Amino acid sequence: MFQEHIGELAALGTALCWAANALFFEDAGKRVGSFAVNFIRIYFGLIFLSIFTWITRGMILPVDASAHAWFWLGLSGVVGVVIGDLMLFEAFVVVGARVSMLIMSLVPIITAIISWLVLGETMTALEIFGMVITITGVSLVILERRDGGKNLKFRHPIAGVLFALGGATGQAIGLVLSKLGMGDYNAFASTQIRLIIGSVGFLIVILITRKWSNVTKAFRNAKAMKSVTAGSFVGPFLGISLSLVAVQFTRAGIASTIIAISPVIIIPFSIAIFNEKVTPLEIFGAFISVAGVSIYFLT
Repeated sequence: MFQEHIGELAALGTALCWAANALFFEDAGKRVGSFAVNFIRIYFGLIFLSIFTWITRGMILPVDASAHAWFWLGLSGVVGVVIGDLMLFEAFVVVGARVSMLIMSLVPIITAIISWLVLGETMTALEIFGMVITITGVSLVILERRDGGKNLKFRHPIAGVLFALGGATGQAIGLVLSKLGMGDYNAFASTQIRLIIGSVGFLIVILITRKWSNVTKAFRNAKAMKSVTAGSFVGPFLGISLSLVAVQFTRAGIASTIIAISPVIIIPFSIAIFNEKVTPLEIFGAFISVAGVSIYFLT
Protein backbone atom coordinates (compact mmCIF):
# COMPACT_ATOMS: atom_id res chain seq x y z
CA MET A 1 0.00 0.00 0.00
CA PHE A 2 2.89 2.36 0.80
CA GLN A 3 4.46 1.84 -2.62
CA GLU A 4 1.11 2.43 -4.36
CA HIS A 5 0.87 5.92 -2.85
CA ILE A 6 4.54 6.95 -2.76
CA GLY A 7 3.82 9.96 -4.98
CA GLU A 8 1.02 11.24 -2.76
CA LEU A 9 3.11 10.67 0.38
CA ALA A 10 6.05 12.51 -1.19
CA ALA A 11 3.71 15.41 -2.00
CA LEU A 12 2.50 15.48 1.61
CA GLY A 13 6.14 15.44 2.72
CA THR A 14 6.81 18.39 0.44
CA ALA A 15 3.93 20.36 1.97
CA LEU A 16 5.33 19.66 5.45
CA CYS A 17 8.80 20.74 4.28
CA TRP A 18 7.54 24.07 2.92
CA ALA A 19 5.64 24.75 6.14
CA ALA A 20 8.67 23.85 8.30
CA ASN A 21 10.95 25.86 6.01
CA ALA A 22 8.84 28.99 6.52
CA LEU A 23 8.70 28.53 10.30
CA PHE A 24 12.45 27.99 10.62
CA PHE A 25 13.21 31.10 8.57
CA GLU A 26 10.65 33.18 10.45
CA ASP A 27 12.34 32.22 13.72
CA ALA A 28 15.83 32.99 12.37
CA GLY A 29 14.69 36.22 10.71
CA LYS A 30 13.22 37.55 13.94
CA ARG A 31 16.53 36.83 15.69
CA VAL A 32 19.07 38.23 13.22
CA GLY A 33 17.08 39.92 10.43
CA SER A 34 15.71 38.65 7.13
CA PHE A 35 18.64 39.84 5.01
CA ALA A 36 21.30 37.81 6.83
CA VAL A 37 19.07 34.72 6.91
CA ASN A 38 18.39 34.94 3.19
CA PHE A 39 22.08 35.35 2.34
CA ILE A 40 23.26 32.44 4.50
CA ARG A 41 20.51 29.99 3.50
CA ILE A 42 21.35 30.38 -0.21
CA TYR A 43 24.90 29.16 0.39
CA PHE A 44 23.75 26.36 2.68
CA GLY A 45 21.14 25.27 0.15
CA LEU A 46 23.75 25.38 -2.61
CA ILE A 47 26.07 23.14 -0.57
CA PHE A 48 23.32 20.56 0.02
CA LEU A 49 22.36 20.58 -3.67
CA SER A 50 25.97 20.33 -4.86
CA ILE A 51 26.60 17.28 -2.68
CA PHE A 52 23.41 15.70 -4.00
CA THR A 53 24.21 16.35 -7.67
CA TRP A 54 27.75 15.10 -7.14
CA ILE A 55 26.30 11.80 -5.88
CA THR A 56 23.50 11.49 -8.46
CA ARG A 57 25.06 13.13 -11.54
CA GLY A 58 28.79 12.88 -10.88
CA MET A 59 29.02 16.67 -11.17
CA ILE A 60 29.37 19.00 -8.24
CA LEU A 61 28.50 21.98 -10.49
CA PRO A 62 26.20 22.28 -13.56
CA VAL A 63 29.07 22.52 -16.06
CA ASP A 64 27.05 20.67 -18.74
CA ALA A 65 24.37 23.39 -18.93
CA SER A 66 24.00 25.38 -22.15
CA ALA A 67 24.47 29.14 -22.41
CA HIS A 68 20.70 29.38 -23.01
CA ALA A 69 20.01 27.61 -19.71
CA TRP A 70 22.51 29.73 -17.81
CA PHE A 71 20.99 32.96 -19.13
CA TRP A 72 17.33 32.26 -18.40
CA LEU A 73 17.87 30.29 -15.19
CA GLY A 74 20.33 32.94 -14.03
CA LEU A 75 17.77 35.66 -14.72
CA SER A 76 15.25 33.54 -12.83
CA GLY A 77 17.68 33.44 -9.91
CA VAL A 78 17.95 37.22 -9.84
CA VAL A 79 14.18 37.78 -9.98
CA GLY A 80 13.01 34.84 -7.87
CA VAL A 81 15.85 34.13 -5.45
CA VAL A 82 17.24 37.62 -4.88
CA ILE A 83 14.34 40.05 -5.33
CA GLY A 84 11.42 37.70 -4.61
CA ASP A 85 12.95 35.99 -1.60
CA LEU A 86 14.23 39.24 -0.11
CA MET A 87 10.61 40.42 -0.02
CA LEU A 88 9.25 37.07 1.18
CA PHE A 89 11.72 36.77 4.06
CA GLU A 90 10.95 40.32 5.15
CA ALA A 91 7.26 39.32 5.10
CA PHE A 92 8.11 36.38 7.40
CA VAL A 93 9.39 38.91 9.95
CA VAL A 94 6.60 41.49 9.54
CA VAL A 95 3.44 39.35 9.24
CA GLY A 96 4.76 35.87 10.04
CA ALA A 97 5.14 32.65 8.09
CA ARG A 98 1.43 31.71 8.29
CA VAL A 99 0.08 34.78 6.48
CA SER A 100 3.06 34.93 4.13
CA MET A 101 2.62 31.31 3.04
CA LEU A 102 -1.10 31.88 2.47
CA ILE A 103 -0.38 34.85 0.22
CA MET A 104 2.22 32.69 -1.55
CA SER A 105 -0.66 30.41 -2.58
CA LEU A 106 -1.30 33.12 -5.20
CA VAL A 107 1.91 32.10 -6.99
CA PRO A 108 0.13 29.63 -9.37
CA ILE A 109 -2.38 32.34 -10.25
CA ILE A 110 0.24 35.01 -10.91
CA THR A 111 2.32 32.45 -12.83
CA ALA A 112 -0.67 31.53 -15.01
CA ILE A 113 -1.36 35.17 -15.81
CA ILE A 114 2.30 35.84 -16.69
CA SER A 115 2.47 32.63 -18.74
CA TRP A 116 -0.64 33.74 -20.61
CA LEU A 117 0.94 37.11 -21.36
CA VAL A 118 4.48 35.90 -22.12
CA LEU A 119 4.16 32.31 -23.32
CA GLY A 120 0.65 32.43 -24.78
CA GLU A 121 -0.62 29.66 -22.48
CA THR A 122 -4.41 29.56 -22.22
CA MET A 123 -6.64 29.23 -19.14
CA THR A 124 -9.93 27.35 -18.91
CA ALA A 125 -13.06 28.72 -17.29
CA LEU A 126 -12.64 26.25 -14.40
CA GLU A 127 -9.07 27.40 -13.84
CA ILE A 128 -10.23 31.01 -13.70
CA PHE A 129 -12.93 29.96 -11.21
CA GLY A 130 -10.26 28.31 -9.04
CA MET A 131 -8.24 31.52 -9.15
CA VAL A 132 -11.22 33.57 -7.97
CA ILE A 133 -11.82 31.14 -5.08
CA THR A 134 -8.15 31.34 -4.03
CA ILE A 135 -8.14 35.13 -4.12
CA THR A 136 -11.35 35.14 -2.05
CA GLY A 137 -9.76 32.90 0.58
CA VAL A 138 -6.65 35.05 0.83
CA SER A 139 -8.80 38.20 1.05
CA LEU A 140 -10.72 36.76 4.01
CA VAL A 141 -7.43 36.46 5.90
CA ILE A 142 -5.75 39.76 5.05
CA LEU A 143 -8.82 42.05 4.88
CA GLU A 144 -11.60 42.90 7.32
CA ARG A 145 -14.60 45.22 7.33
CA ARG A 146 -14.64 48.16 9.73
CA ASP A 147 -16.81 51.21 10.37
CA GLY A 148 -20.00 49.20 10.23
CA GLY A 149 -18.90 47.23 7.18
CA LYS A 150 -18.45 50.34 5.03
CA ASN A 151 -14.67 50.17 4.65
CA LEU A 152 -12.17 47.39 4.02
CA LYS A 153 -8.99 47.49 6.10
CA PHE A 154 -5.92 45.30 6.20
CA ARG A 155 -6.04 42.89 9.13
CA HIS A 156 -2.22 42.71 9.16
CA PRO A 157 0.49 45.35 8.60
CA ILE A 158 0.18 46.51 5.00
CA ALA A 159 3.96 46.56 4.57
CA GLY A 160 4.14 42.83 5.37
CA VAL A 161 1.27 42.02 3.01
CA LEU A 162 2.95 43.97 0.21
CA PHE A 163 6.26 42.23 0.88
CA ALA A 164 4.52 38.85 0.64
CA LEU A 165 2.76 39.87 -2.59
CA GLY A 166 6.11 41.03 -3.95
CA GLY A 167 7.62 37.69 -2.97
CA ALA A 168 4.80 35.82 -4.71
CA THR A 169 5.23 37.91 -7.86
CA GLY A 170 8.99 37.34 -7.83
CA GLN A 171 8.50 33.59 -7.44
CA ALA A 172 5.95 33.53 -10.26
CA ILE A 173 8.17 35.44 -12.69
CA GLY A 174 11.08 33.24 -11.63
CA LEU A 175 9.08 30.12 -12.47
CA VAL A 176 8.23 31.38 -15.95
CA LEU A 177 11.87 32.30 -16.60
CA SER A 178 12.94 28.88 -15.29
CA LYS A 179 10.57 27.19 -17.72
CA LEU A 180 12.12 29.16 -20.57
CA GLY A 181 15.62 28.10 -19.54
CA MET A 182 15.29 24.58 -18.16
CA GLY A 183 13.64 22.62 -20.97
CA ASP A 184 14.72 18.98 -20.51
CA TYR A 185 17.72 19.87 -18.34
CA ASN A 186 18.09 18.31 -14.87
CA ALA A 187 15.85 20.02 -12.29
CA PHE A 188 18.41 19.88 -9.48
CA ALA A 189 21.18 21.28 -11.67
CA SER A 190 18.74 24.00 -12.81
CA THR A 191 18.12 24.90 -9.18
CA GLN A 192 21.89 25.03 -8.68
CA ILE A 193 22.21 27.61 -11.45
CA ARG A 194 19.46 29.72 -9.89
CA LEU A 195 21.20 29.60 -6.50
CA ILE A 196 24.66 30.27 -7.94
CA ILE A 197 23.49 33.41 -9.71
CA GLY A 198 21.32 34.30 -6.72
CA SER A 199 24.33 34.07 -4.40
CA VAL A 200 26.29 36.42 -6.68
CA GLY A 201 23.33 38.79 -6.68
CA PHE A 202 23.20 38.81 -2.89
CA LEU A 203 26.95 39.38 -2.74
CA ILE A 204 26.53 42.48 -4.90
CA VAL A 205 23.67 43.71 -2.70
CA ILE A 206 25.85 43.28 0.39
CA LEU A 207 28.71 45.18 -1.22
CA ILE A 208 26.36 48.04 -2.10
CA THR A 209 24.49 48.16 1.24
CA ARG A 210 27.55 47.27 3.37
CA LYS A 211 25.61 44.80 5.50
CA TRP A 212 28.47 42.39 6.20
CA SER A 213 28.05 43.06 9.91
CA ASN A 214 24.50 41.65 9.77
CA VAL A 215 25.82 38.39 8.34
CA THR A 216 28.75 38.04 10.77
CA LYS A 217 26.42 38.71 13.71
CA ALA A 218 24.08 36.00 12.45
CA PHE A 219 26.87 33.44 12.48
CA ARG A 220 27.47 34.24 16.15
CA ASN A 221 23.81 33.56 17.03
CA ALA A 222 23.67 29.80 17.66
CA LYS A 223 19.85 29.55 17.79
CA ALA A 224 19.45 31.50 14.55
CA MET A 225 22.06 29.36 12.79
CA LYS A 226 20.29 26.16 13.85
CA SER A 227 17.06 27.46 12.31
CA VAL A 228 18.84 28.61 9.13
CA THR A 229 20.57 25.23 8.73
CA ALA A 230 17.37 23.28 9.32
CA GLY A 231 15.39 25.56 7.00
CA SER A 232 18.03 25.28 4.26
CA PHE A 233 17.88 21.48 4.47
CA VAL A 234 14.10 21.01 4.53
CA GLY A 235 13.41 23.73 1.96
CA PRO A 236 15.86 24.15 -0.95
CA PHE A 237 17.08 20.55 -0.69
CA LEU A 238 14.56 18.11 0.82
CA GLY A 239 11.43 19.96 -0.31
CA ILE A 240 12.59 20.13 -3.92
CA SER A 241 13.66 16.47 -3.87
CA LEU A 242 10.32 15.25 -2.52
CA SER A 243 8.37 17.41 -4.98
CA LEU A 244 10.20 15.76 -7.89
CA VAL A 245 9.45 12.31 -6.45
CA ALA A 246 5.80 13.32 -6.11
CA VAL A 247 5.53 14.42 -9.74
CA GLN A 248 7.34 11.27 -10.87
CA PHE A 249 5.00 8.82 -9.11
CA THR A 250 1.63 10.54 -9.32
CA ARG A 251 -0.24 12.99 -11.55
CA ALA A 252 1.14 16.53 -11.46
CA GLY A 253 -2.30 17.92 -10.58
CA ILE A 254 -2.66 15.66 -7.55
CA ALA A 255 0.90 16.34 -6.39
CA SER A 256 0.49 20.12 -6.75
CA THR A 257 -2.82 20.09 -4.89
CA ILE A 258 -1.40 18.16 -1.92
CA ILE A 259 1.68 20.39 -1.83
CA ALA A 260 -0.57 23.46 -1.83
CA ILE A 261 -2.02 22.61 1.62
CA SER A 262 1.04 24.17 3.33
CA PRO A 263 -0.96 27.28 4.39
CA VAL A 264 -3.34 25.00 6.31
CA ILE A 265 -0.63 22.75 7.77
CA ILE A 266 1.25 25.75 9.12
CA ILE A 267 -1.68 27.10 11.21
CA PRO A 268 -1.37 24.83 14.30
CA PHE A 269 2.42 25.19 14.32
CA SER A 270 2.18 29.00 14.20
CA ILE A 271 -0.19 28.89 17.16
CA ALA A 272 2.00 26.47 19.14
CA ILE A 273 5.41 27.98 18.36
CA PHE A 274 4.75 31.71 18.00
CA ASN A 275 1.52 31.95 20.04
CA GLU A 276 -0.31 33.55 17.11
CA LYS A 277 -3.95 34.41 17.56
CA VAL A 278 -5.85 32.93 14.64
CA THR A 279 -9.54 33.69 14.14
CA PRO A 280 -12.06 31.15 12.78
CA LEU A 281 -12.49 33.40 9.72
CA GLU A 282 -8.75 33.23 9.00
CA ILE A 283 -8.80 29.44 9.27
CA PHE A 284 -11.81 29.33 6.95
CA GLY A 285 -10.01 31.64 4.52
CA ALA A 286 -6.97 29.36 4.48
CA PHE A 287 -9.14 26.34 3.64
CA ILE A 288 -10.96 28.31 0.93
CA SER A 289 -7.69 29.38 -0.68
CA VAL A 290 -6.42 25.78 -0.70
CA ALA A 291 -9.72 24.67 -2.24
CA GLY A 292 -9.25 27.25 -4.98
CA VAL A 293 -5.71 26.04 -5.69
CA SER A 294 -7.05 22.46 -5.79
CA ILE A 295 -9.66 23.41 -8.39
CA TYR A 296 -6.97 25.12 -10.46
CA PHE A 297 -4.54 22.20 -10.41
CA LEU A 298 -7.09 19.41 -10.86
CA THR A 299 -8.68 20.85 -14.00
